Amino acid sequence: MSRETCFRLCPLTSLPDRSARGFSIHRQGTELDLLVVREGPRIHAYVNSCPHTGATLDWVPHQFLDAEGKHIQCATHGALFRLRDGYCVFGPCAGQSLTPVPVEVVDEDVVIRTVVKR
Repeated sequence: MSRETCFRLCPLTSLPDRSARGFSIHRQGTELDLLVVREGPRIHAYVNSCPHTGATLDWVPHQFLDAEGKHIQCATHGALFRLRDGYCVFGPCAGQSLTPVPVEVVDEDVVIRTVVKR
């Protein structure tokens, strides 16, 4: 049997265009580190883990984007990932992708929904 759990991460207004924020959610006894990025009206979420090393992507809290705000940048080795789909366009993990997490906006809040098995 399973049930859906909803995690309200932040108000949409706290995530300006071309910005990103990190979050940790607890589910099924484990902690999951996420990054959420806004690209115009679109919101994208990914597991905060580089496909090359497994390290978190931010070099300081909430610092995920390159200087131009065009790519997610890995703090460890500078790999660049597209905002829209997490695909690596530069670096040692070129051709790989970040792990996407379904995200939506509900009542002006950024929300992650997960299925919890009982």
